[in-house]
Amino acid sequence: MTKHQTATRETWLKARVKLLAAEKALTRQGDALAVQRQALPWVRLDKDYRFATTRGERTLKELFGGRSQLLVYHFMYGPDYKAGCPSCSAIADGFDGIVSHLQNHDVAFWAVSRARLPALQAYRQRLGWRFNWASALDGDFNFDFEVSVTPEQQRAGSAGYNYRRGTHALDQAEPPPPVVEIAQGCGTDAATFMRERPGLSAFAIQDGAVHHTYSAYARGLDAVWGMYQWLDRAPLGRNEQGIWWRRHDEYAA
Repeated sequence: MTKHQTATRETWLKARVKLLAAEKALTRQGDALAVQRQALPWVRLDKDYRFATTRGERTLKELFGGRSQLLVYHFMYGPDYKAGCPSCSAIADGFDGIVSHLQNHDVAFWAVSRARLPALQAYRQRLGWRFNWASALDGDFNFDFEVSVTPEQQRAGSAGYNYRRGTHALDQAEPPPPVVEIAQGCGTDAATFMRERPGLSAFAIQDGAVHHTYSAYARGLDAVWGMYQWLDRAPLGRNEQGIWWRRHDEYAA
């Protein structure tokens, strides 16, 4: 642990009150941002998206389960992976605790990936999760919401992600060692690994039709990565040097 400034309780309290003002300003800014987010126009979806689930094939509308709102986490688990992305897995560790609250507030929740359903179910069982998880392998859903790219798009640098079109920062001839490491941990190579991207999308039903209302990608997912919200309040913050996190069953006892 590095050396840190120490002080009396009185000095600490003065500094803390000053920080509190900044925290309150950030909270108010977040509230205003949420209003802007909810004011986005909605886009009606006319394509018949279908998913493989443990309850059989389901349409996007059926994923709502009778509710008026749906949140989808785009989980990086491609058909050629041997295991899900460890970063998405760390985020997903927080899902089970919120699902019942969302469902009782008129919001359905699903994770969606392109891996085959048996692989998703085996991985879900391995990590002890209970949330709903569907496969979008045989449809356009992941491609239309720009969380999957084809090999051709990847080579041409023509795919879109995070509201930009072109070569993704990690789609380079020699990807950074951490990306190679994560890809190997998923049982694949870096190029194949990066054909899947993380994201979050929101949908609503209005007048019987499904509408897309919001999507976020990349650092836009920080707010749902629960461990970081805690680390940001720990004495040393994120204090990261490389890829330190693992799937929760891979940490040493």
